[in-house]
Amino acid sequence: MTTIRSLLRDRVTLRVRSIDRMFLQGYVPKLMSEGMVVRFLLDRGFPIPSPSLLGDIGGAYVAAIERFAREREIAVVRFARRESKEERVRPYLEAAVREGRFGVVAIGIAQEKSSAWRGWREGGSDGHPHFRFGRQSVFVNHYYFYVRDREWGPAFVKTCAYAPFPLWLCLNGHEWAKRQAEKAGLEFAALDNGFRSCADADALAAICARLSERQVWAFFRRYERLLPSPFTDADRGRGYRYQLALRQIELSDTRVFDRPEAGRAWFERVIRDQLALGRPDHVSLVFARRVIATTPGRFQTKVLNRGVEPAIQVLYKHSKVKQYFKDGRALRTETTVNDTYDFGVGRLLSHRNWQALLRIGQQTNERLLDAQLQACACAPDATTLARVVLPSRTEDGLPAPALRFGDPRAQALLAALCCFQHLLEGLTNRSLRDLVAGFLPGYTSRQMTYDLRRLRANGLLIRIEGSHRYQLTAHGRRLAVFFAKTYARIVTPSLAELDPSLPNDIAERAPLARAWRAYEHALDQRIADAALTA
Repeated sequence: MTTIRSLLRDRVTLRVRSIDRMFLQGYVPKLMSEGMVVRFLLDRGFPIPSPSLLGDIGGAYVAAIERFAREREIAVVRFARRESKEERVRPYLEAAVREGRFGVVAIGIAQEKSSAWRGWREGGSDGHPHFRFGRQSVFVNHYYFYVRDREWGPAFVKTCAYAPFPLWLCLNGHEWAKRQAEKAGLEFAALDNGFRSCADADALAAICARLSERQVWAFFRRYERLLPSPFTDADRGRGYRYQLALRQIELSDTRVFDRPEAGRAWFERVIRDQLALGRPDHVSLVFARRVIATTPGRFQTKVLNRGVEPAIQVLYKHSKVKQYFKDGRALRTETTVNDTYDFGVGRLLSHRNWQALLRIGQQTNERLLDAQLQACACAPDATTLARVVLPSRTEDGLPAPALRFGDPRAQALLAALCCFQHLLEGLTNRSLRDLVAGFLPGYTSRQMTYDLRRLRANGLLIRIEGSHRYQLTAHGRRLAVFFAKTYARIVTPSLAELDPSLPNDIAERAPLARAWRAYEHALDQRIADAALTA
């Protein structure tokens, strides 16, 4: 029988683990406080640090951008509100590819919200006024420098002409890997934002693993020299330099199936099997057509029908892990970190933070896939089952209270353990208690403390060292899924079908009810034939 495990084992022709999209923010540490802004203006040689000087610096920067575009004959486009910037600049990038051009191919201008330093007068004489500075939210022009880079392919740098002059970088790790594969002479076929096939999968894996923060910094330094800047060489010499911070990073695991039908079969089985067990935050079927409340007609959805893109999404604080069907050929599992603090990792673009995020993304993707695979083969052996459902003792001789099958509290507890959200950062007394309370109203923290001890004693949970968090073990997830599946999908519906009060017309349509009633009738007949009736 084909299972999700056998589909991944037998039908996957290429696996690629890579960083996908990255969004980084550049900021100048020496412009982050009021005193630093004043020092910046004094360093520029201004005896009075007036707010108007920041406007003069910004105006000169805008003039430099306009001069840069004019001298290099770069197209300048103004984005309309809610307009797709990517679609608007696509023709310019495609033209650069056809003509073999690299560098800046277009400059976009969009009015967007930003936090800027604003100043006002506060005392002092007319000859020597005193000014104060504060951060305010403003809607100002932002400048998008769209580039075609020899190392990174399509990317953009976004800047702002208002102090503290922040900037942003948008890069794509898959595009970087494609450029490196081309330079190495490695034959491959692209899969939109990824790879569909490759002549040497191991060589491609080595390329993807080579991407690090060093390549990101090299890209930034290259365009820092090329693009106009509000800072002069003298400013940079005085330490007014950018630091880069990770604002969003996507870490992906892509598995390409040998044919679309195999991928569709994988998602059909997973969604059917995991929808109730994993309790993902969002399971969607995304249509190319927009459907709203007033759209006429009747709409029915069959999972994974032609033209439908399935997706499973699990949220954790500001971050998420998403699983979807890529271009009808590949399973992509993708962890998107929108705030590195969610995982106790710093934001600065450093080797330590980069490696920590890589490890988190890969482990999270693996945990989601492992949880799905464990759910399709979760039946424990008889000894393990007996040890859990009956009181026993641990290896240390301590008692391990039972988790009796069918007990409402035990079933609620184990059903809550099946949630995907535990895969990202473990669970706590409170996070698990809130889920159990959804099944058992009035469930208390004291009960949760006792149940956590039961789960640990039976090997379903382990405590994360140095914290009050717990990690669900592979053994624990299999048992939790087995209890939840068996109770919800076998015991409960079967008991309903065996109910003697079930109307005959309904029982006739239920195979189990029909067989049970035939058994009862045959048994009653045998008893009657033996003349044992009262």
